[in-house]
Amino acid sequence: MVAKKVLSLVFVRDASRILLGLKKRGFGQGWWNGFGGKVEPGETIHEGALRELKEEAGVTGHELQEVGLLKFEFVGDPVLLEVHVFSTTKYTGQPSESEEMKPRWFDVDDLPFSQMWADDSLWFPLLLKGSKFSGYFLFKGHHEILKYTLDEVERLEY
Repeated sequence: MVAKKVLSLVFVRDASRILLGLKKRGFGQGWWNGFGGKVEPGETIHEGALRELKEEAGVTGHELQEVGLLKFEFVGDPVLLEVHVFSTTKYTGQPSESEEMKPRWFDVDDLPFSQMWADDSLWFPLLLKGSKFSGYFLFKGHHEILKYTLDEVERLEY
């Protein structure tokens, strides 16, 4: 039996931009990503997503929409990562740097895929067009995808 870790990932968007954070420490350090992390005991995935967004980017999200469910497996690691992807265009506060993340707006036509997780370039087009998606990625190390599945879906199933 594989252990599972439930995580959230939030993307704040406006008409032509998306807010990404440069990870300053820990897992994924040096890469641009959305804001999120481990769902804590006693909180829902949605509550965890809101908390992480506030802690990492200094903004409060409103009307988060869950748009993706991604599962990640790493060769040699018994823990499966189950990542719930959220998107919103409604937030309050100004993005500000935290101990963990340095936020920056990017034009959706000029995303830094060379400084992001290898899988991002595969599912980001679905996120940007407003689709729901579900996928599985098997990584060797943190850079090489050995195999994957990715589907556009009508609704997310857990």
